[in-house]
Amino acid sequence: MAPPSPIFKIVPSPLWIQAEAEGRFDGAPVDLADGYIHFSTAAQARETARRHFSGQGDLLLVAVDAARLGAALRWEPSRGGDLFPHLYGPLPLSAVLQVMPLPLGADGMHQFPESVGP
Repeated sequence: MAPPSPIFKIVPSPLWIQAEAEGRFDGAPVDLADGYIHFSTAAQARETARRHFSGQGDLLLVAVDAARLGAALRWEPSRGGDLFPHLYGPLPLSAVLQVMPLPLGADGMHQFPESVGP
């Protein structure tokens, strides 16, 4: 079975600007500390934003073609036993499908594009 695609990375805007300048994304500080880049599926992205980015503005939602990541992408159990995509290596920008703003709404929750599941 092919991995769900796209998968998503929530990234502070300054980190993504740096990645675009360097031609690759090595990860946020939490990714570098854990040894892999954390991603979420469309079904997991909202909960990831709530748990790890609550109240943070100036974020981007990066959609990535999971199939382009090859064997460096592993599906591993995390929160509640759900399988999360983890990338062991840098994210090549050639795998990025779209970069979208992830603004905060009036209720303080992140406003996801309709294309990113419920």
